[in-house]
Amino acid sequence: MVISRVSSAMLLGLGCLLAAPTQALAVQETMATPTVDADVRTLNNGNLVLDNIPPIPARIGEQLNRFQNVRSASFRNFTADGDAIYISTRFGDVAQIHKVSEAGGYRQQLTFFDEPVGGLARKPESNTMIFSMDAGGNEFSQLFLLDPDSGDYHMISDGESRNGAVVWSQDGAKIAYQSTRRDGRSNDIWVMDPQQPEQAQLALAAPDGSWWGPVDWHPDGDTLLVVQYTSITDVKIHQLDLQEGELTLLEGSDVGSNANFPLGYRKDGKGYFFTTDQFSDFTQLAFRNTDTGEVRVITKDINWNVDNFALSDDGKQAAFTINEEGMSQLYRLDPMSFKVTRVKGLPIGVVGGLTFNPAGDQLALSINTPKSPTDVYLLDSENSLKRWTFSEVGGLNTDNFVEPELVRFSSFDGLEVPAFVYKPKSEGPHPVIISIHGGPESQYRPYFSSTVQLWLQELGAAVIAPNVRGSAGYGKEYVSLDNGFNREDSVKDIGALLDWIATQPDLDADRVAVIGGSYGGYMVLASAVHYSDRLQAAVDIVGISNFVTFLTNTESYRRDLRRAEYGDERDPEMRAHLEAISPSNQVDKIDVPMFVVQGENDPRVPVTEAEQIVAALKAKNKPVWYMNALNEGHGYRKKENRDIYEQATVLFFEQHLLPE
Repeated sequence: MVISRVSSAMLLGLGCLLAAPTQALAVQETMATPTVDADVRTLNNGNLVLDNIPPIPARIGEQLNRFQNVRSASFRNFTADGDAIYISTRFGDVAQIHKVSEAGGYRQQLTFFDEPVGGLARKPESNTMIFSMDAGGNEFSQLFLLDPDSGDYHMISDGESRNGAVVWSQDGAKIAYQSTRRDGRSNDIWVMDPQQPEQAQLALAAPDGSWWGPVDWHPDGDTLLVVQYTSITDVKIHQLDLQEGELTLLEGSDVGSNANFPLGYRKDGKGYFFTTDQFSDFTQLAFRNTDTGEVRVITKDINWNVDNFALSDDGKQAAFTINEEGMSQLYRLDPMSFKVTRVKGLPIGVVGGLTFNPAGDQLALSINTPKSPTDVYLLDSENSLKRWTFSEVGGLNTDNFVEPELVRFSSFDGLEVPAFVYKPKSEGPHPVIISIHGGPESQYRPYFSSTVQLWLQELGAAVIAPNVRGSAGYGKEYVSLDNGFNREDSVKDIGALLDWIATQPDLDADRVAVIGGSYGGYMVLASAVHYSDRLQAAVDIVGISNFVTFLTNTESYRRDLRRAEYGDERDPEMRAHLEAISPSNQVDKIDVPMFVVQGENDPRVPVTEAEQIVAALKAKNKPVWYMNALNEGHGYRKKENRDIYEQATVLFFEQHLLPE
């Protein structure tokens, strides 16, 4: 059983609703094809449209080449016999599924698609698996049944709806999954025999605009553990009786708000594990005994969020990680006695992909550190760690990579805001790139980033990644500080960061740029509105330019989820507030060169958000570059597009940030 903070059942469901876009790297530009507009040209067989972006010098492609040829490997599952593993990695343009049969062994590619493969769920006691895949980044993922031994596969979903969060029953006879199949809007739960997909049945018609998904099957085979996500601070756990259709609320209530994420049933069927902030400002690991109703808070003495959990097939072993200042700490857990033991000696970094092998004596981990990309490790019962994959890093000497320093700066109201600061090894004062994460219910964590290291080494720029108010990882109070009418308080945190930069002798407060994606893109635009006089460049990636048009045009299956965070635009008072703070209505205040990056098929932040801010800037004769990928969605997943985006970003910074 593989379970993360929002559980494996939510793998391509909720994760796709909230995640920030990828800001990975790139290789070199192809020859431009002229179009009717002299300022517009296309690349990559017409799929990448560049508007007002100068030709990218060949030297930049050569300069960035090594940084743009970094790979990673993420754990997906064990084979049925536990002797090999399935991973996802990229050898072509997008990530595909591979099999690795021994530590450091050959990566045998199993899928060969033009689109990246999404979630993967293996049938119990079989190598048959279900994977998900969308088209052109539209996030309307379809489900496919794959025999990895023969390579045969076929679609089992309807080809139109959005599907994910696949959970196999313990006997492998059926799956529960999330789908918008009923009306294209509601996040319902369905049950299917994958051998008879035409007989899929609606198990739960979602009663409102929240996200509903299956998490685990009860040992009785007739009951599902279900999550209902309304917002990051309002998550409920239900139990669904598939025979009677009866839905029972287990955790959470309509009065008050707390986050309860189901993790899975204990194998004796007498309770379930879950994470909750009912009893703390942080998300704690807990177990509820369904016979007595008693809740046991397992991590009551750990004041950090629990963010990963795994339970072995036989129910005798469990493991979890906590997020401590953005870094992961791994613990083992006895599921019956609840004894907790910290695992020492792991690389300092971010851990994910926790999964026990079928025998329960090996624990798979995906480990990422500031100096190494994600790779797969196996931890045995004696806590001896063995590395199974060795991803290429483009010939770079990662020993020379800069590790970040964690700092805190005081904002306008005295709030202490954490930020990770990367500084070049050369003498300053250095120009500064402020990188703002999306979400907003996300968190910058010090992952391996060849992008950051490229900016440090090739541009000589320092990079600062703040976790402004509204970020996850610092408790439920902190994550709620930017909601509704407090939206611009997070923008003021950027103003306070600019103040802090001015106090640092090795940072150049006169040469500062901002970059961010999704909600981070809004933060970039808002920072340009309020702090243009203190900025030299701004890069908005799939960003929100107007909250009202965004909420009106974002896909219907996620609209209510976003209203819970940003406010309901149908309320006149809130609508007036959202219009007042929207950057598209304040273009007159923007006086900094802007680079806008978008994917045509983005279901979260529609292309119209980019088009309207670009048009408004052009109408006011403001300098703006615009890049739109016609075969991408919420961020660029195809390497050929990421390559040119990264090269253009370097050129943009060279022209607008670096000059003294």
